Amino acid sequence: MLAEGISGSGDVVNDEKNAEPLDAHKVHKLRAKRDTGDEIDPVYKKLSAINGEINRMTSKELRDKLAELKLDIRGSKDILQKRLKMHYKQRKLMKAKVRPPGNTTYDYLIVIDFEATCQENNLNYNHEIIEFPGVLVDCHSREIVDEFHEYCKPVLNPKLTDFCSTLTGITQDVVDSAEEFPAVLARMETWMMKHYLGVDHTFAVVTDGPWDMSRFLQMQCNFSKIPFPCWGKKWINIRKAYSTYYSCKRMNLEEMLINLGLKFEGTQHCGLHDSRNIARIAIQLLKDGCDLVKNEFLHVNQPSQGSRAQGNSIKKSPQDPLKSQEEMVKKLEEMKLESKHFVDENQDLLEYHRLQSS
Repeated sequence: MLAEGISGSGDVVNDEKNAEPLDAHKVHKLRAKRDTGDEIDPVYKKLSAINGEINRMTSKELRDKLAELKLDIRGSKDILQKRLKMHYKQRKLMKAKVRPPGNTTYDYLIVIDFEATCQENNLNYNHEIIEFPGVLVDCHSREIVDEFHEYCKPVLNPKLTDFCSTLTGITQDVVDSAEEFPAVLARMETWMMKHYLGVDHTFAVVTDGPWDMSRFLQMQCNFSKIPFPCWGKKWINIRKAYSTYYSCKRMNLEEMLINLGLKFEGTQHCGLHDSRNIARIAIQLLKDGCDLVKNEFLHVNQPSQGSRAQGNSIKKSPQDPLKSQEEMVKKLEEMKLESKHFVDENQDLLEYHRLQSS
């Protein structure tokens, strides 16, 4: 058991190595050196000893210690260990007057989980966005502070399939009375401007997997003949961030919540409810000391018409051999699942197109 005297603790690409730096005015500039020649900074020696003790603790001992420290006691044993280790790490580094972990790269997160038109067992269906939610998380107060939510009228396939309405809960009357995507996107960006996102405050988009930006938004912008928004070029894949931080397998939304000791709130496949639950996971990651940074980015083709601003143009990678999103999906389906790497990086993208409700 820890001694009482211890205190102080399209083309989706990985982008974890290109994380944006923390704002200098928000953190102490001094840093502890992990290695100085053959010597290890004393603060890390102490943290190593603490971590060893934590690794030997049972689940009950971990919960008892977290309760004593007035910390969250929910979650699996691995998460409890990570939470307790981060607590002592933050306190130790603060006491040593160096930058503590847990400071965030961004001021805000925008959680987006689109719902789109779909047809059962049709991977080549032209998905159009029909629900556009945005849940705003303040990274410093670690709470949801605002929401954007509108429905969109589909154009290519204006009549929803029965499968789509059953899956998403969105009725034909709802989309018939909505405006088309470009108008909704413009209001979304006005909402972002109201919060001075990208002007006075830094922010990042958060999604549950890669397909919201790499497939749905890209296809929709192509259909609508509008440029892909610059804020969607890079984003945080919460599944990837979660599995990396907690050193666990890749999980879906419900599994991540259960692993944190939480339950899904609302109706699954409702874009707004999904977004709120993704936000809850992001908030818990922040509370546990994770600095959420953009870990995926996308090269996309810009439409030939309707360009709004040259500054938003995004060139498609010349190394991309695929000519269309449809070819990409077909190629992924044809590939054999020969390695764990393929499963980790691509099963999320294929999951929606198989239209599973997991």
